[in-house]
Amino acid sequence: MVPIPAPPGGKPFWMSKTEVTWDAYDVFAFKLDMTEEQRAKGVDAASRPSNPYGAPDRGMGHQGYPAVSLTYKGAEEFCRWLSAKTGKKYRLPTEAEWEHAARAGAASAASIPSKELATVAWHWDNADDKTHPVGKLKPNAWGLHDMLGNAGEWCTGKDGKPVLRGGTFADKADDVHAGARALQTPDWNVTDPQNPKSKWWLSDGPFAGFRIIREN
Repeated sequence: MVPIPAPPGGKPFWMSKTEVTWDAYDVFAFKLDMTEEQRAKGVDAASRPSNPYGAPDRGMGHQGYPAVSLTYKGAEEFCRWLSAKTGKKYRLPTEAEWEHAARAGAASAASIPSKELATVAWHWDNADDKTHPVGKLKPNAWGLHDMLGNAGEWCTGKDGKPVLRGGTFADKADDVHAGARALQTPDWNVTDPQNPKSKWWLSDGPFAGFRIIREN
């Protein structure tokens, strides 16, 4: 976790240095913190993800890679689980907090020149159409890796609704910047054969991940 100075009108907080990886999310999603007996009895089943349809990493990579194909609910419930496990308050960032951290003191959220962007973000031009292990590119001025590109990051929007921030590995350079935002559409889950669609996994959203905040 990296300490982040207070945004205007807010409080300082801690933010994960990278996007949450499969190494951490697997423990929550697949109940690796529980005994075989607890798993067999379905303990805590209501607040854990259902089995995904296919491989949620879409074959892009697992250990050390950002956890993706996740709904906002999947990210939010991870925070609740981690808070209960540790006794500390973890949550998703608000849009204002996320952009404050992504800008890292910059005066605006303007796009970064493409040559410079390639040193800090995986995007359409350098990602080879997939996510990459976290923390391999340069961090921003506050020590945060992959704030832009790689996996887009779930935040709580200004209206309280989910929004994906920062752009992704699938976006062109002009669409990867601290002001980039996207709202979920039905296309993100179109091939999910379940009815109703999964509340936890996005069958067609391999670009959706998250990072977390710990309150001071």
